[in-house]
Amino acid sequence: MYSGKPKTAEKKRSRNADLPSFQQIKNYILQHIHAGEWKEGDQIPTEAALGQQFGVARMTVNRALRELASEQSVNRIQGLGTYVAQHKYQSTLVAIRNIADEVRGRGDRHACTVVLLESIRAPAALARSFDARRGIRLFHSILVHFENEIRIQVEDRWVNAALAPDYLSQDFAHSTPNEYLMRVAPLQGVSYRIEAKLPPAETRKQLAMRAGEPCLVLYRTTRSLGMVASVATMWHPASRYQFTGAF
Repeated sequence: MYSGKPKTAEKKRSRNADLPSFQQIKNYILQHIHAGEWKEGDQIPTEAALGQQFGVARMTVNRALRELASEQSVNRIQGLGTYVAQHKYQSTLVAIRNIADEVRGRGDRHACTVVLLESIRAPAALARSFDARRGIRLFHSILVHFENEIRIQVEDRWVNAALAPDYLSQDFAHSTPNEYLMRVAPLQGVSYRIEAKLPPAETRKQLAMRAGEPCLVLYRTTRSLGMVASVATMWHPASRYQFTGAF
């Protein structure tokens, strides 16, 4: 929890008197975060408290907090308050890697829990995702990935059984679906999109998230040997993970 420090705020305002009020509030909050006084997960002062402290309207405080949330410095949870954002594990958009390699590349520990492994005959809607007719045999897996015991991804994947016949016999606690598929179905192409979305209740539970907390969702389709090899949906807690890219 925070502790108000009006004198610090007054000193900060005097040094930045030429800045707009909302920017003074942003600087004040960032100063406490960067100094380590407000740590990841700590609640910061309310809009009302900051408004009184800086002598400004609540809408001015709201703008400052909106911008800080957009910059991923804080998380705003409706009805609960504003919290210092957690460190975000990064992934590259240009070359989205296997999650295990990504984690190990940062010098961290990767672990995985298998929630579901099954085989089905695809209904028409799902078969269309594979450019195939209804009844195609598909494998389905749901896995939870961890980085240093922190839940960072739920991977919900459908796999073309014709390209990966031994999929269900793999030990995914030690070798990820991506690693197996790259061996048996060499990648020919990939398409993906990303959106922010509230997770279903079961996914939220698997990621140990609070109600109302959004996910960054990666939808990815891979192709091999002229066929769709897999269709995957990866759910990431927005407060713990971000995607980055560079050309």
